[in-house]
Amino acid sequence: MSDGLPDPDASRAVLIGGATYQHLAWLPAVDNNLRDLSEALRDATLWGLPERHCAVVPDPADAPSLIGPVRRAGDEATDTLLVYYAGHGLRDGDSTDLYLALTGSEEYAGYTAVAYQHLRAVVRASRARRRIIILDCCFSGRAARILTMAGGSLASEAAVDGAYVLTASPRDLAALAPEGETHTAFTGELIDVLRLGVPQGPELISLDVLYRTLYDRLQAKNRPVPQRSQENDVGRLPLVRNRALGTASSPAGPVLDSDVRTAMVASGLRLARLLRASGRPGDALPVLRLALRERGPADRDGTFAVQLELSELLADSGQTREAIEVLEQAFHQTHRTPGPEAVLVCRRLADLLQESGNHIQACEVLKHALDLVTARAPAPAT
Repeated sequence: MSDGLPDPDASRAVLIGGATYQHLAWLPAVDNNLRDLSEALRDATLWGLPERHCAVVPDPADAPSLIGPVRRAGDEATDTLLVYYAGHGLRDGDSTDLYLALTGSEEYAGYTAVAYQHLRAVVRASRARRRIIILDCCFSGRAARILTMAGGSLASEAAVDGAYVLTASPRDLAALAPEGETHTAFTGELIDVLRLGVPQGPELISLDVLYRTLYDRLQAKNRPVPQRSQENDVGRLPLVRNRALGTASSPAGPVLDSDVRTAMVASGLRLARLLRASGRPGDALPVLRLALRERGPADRDGTFAVQLELSELLADSGQTREAIEVLEQAFHQTHRTPGPEAVLVCRRLADLLQESGNHIQACEVLKHALDLVTARAPAPAT
């Protein structure tokens, strides 16, 4: 992006949280963590990550539920991959390895949880140019004592090559989830900094500024302070806009024309879908056409979704030729904006072309779709 922020269209976030457990203490504040952190990352005045690029994984019950979304996000992200985990951190009975708890995990039994090394390997394999891991884990009983004996540096233990790792590392449950508070201690401060900004801070909040601000705020409240580990100077890169610099007449950011267009396109798409669902497809057509005219440059604002919806509505109403024209416009952009929706555009266009008797052109479109899928596939391990 022109202002130095991570490109929302080329970035992904995965927010994982364990609130309910069968054998461990419940952490109800974690549900609030996931909801409000997702909302902050998707706020157009802060970062503007599209909802489809921010996966929320509540109460994972097995390893594929926890690791799978991270692997998919890592395969798709080319700019920034952000992975957040809040819940119980466990230590195996015979080692000091870190494990992330699942709903059925048991203390001292690492085999009932997910080894952190598996998450680290998936993040390391991502092609994203900046990778961020945030761990809001609590340790109680024996796990806390082992962590203390090891030097208390969870961040150094959790380090990932070329990534920025930020950890809360509280040593007891009370410090992680203070009674009566909406969020866990660490994530509550994190969300406040994102929402309110840093007074007298820079226009863009980098990871290092975020860390220093969290450290000062938590230390002032006599709560466990965060730790960090980084390589390649990732911490200097900006993450969000500083809302504290905004005023009532001049919002932080500032809100760009592209942000306004993105909001208009998204609103038009939602309205059109509501109209279709209520049996008013004729009213949905002009809404979608208007939304398409308001699209921003480089198709970074959900244009593919509008074009897919409009083409489907046109085809259903017998206007196949216009539906093909809409998808052909989208097809020309798939070379610059690859991704799952680009592949879907190709498939829909190929179907309509084949139905219209244009079999050779349909084959060419499908070949391009295959090229898109191949380009997105991770390189084989060496």
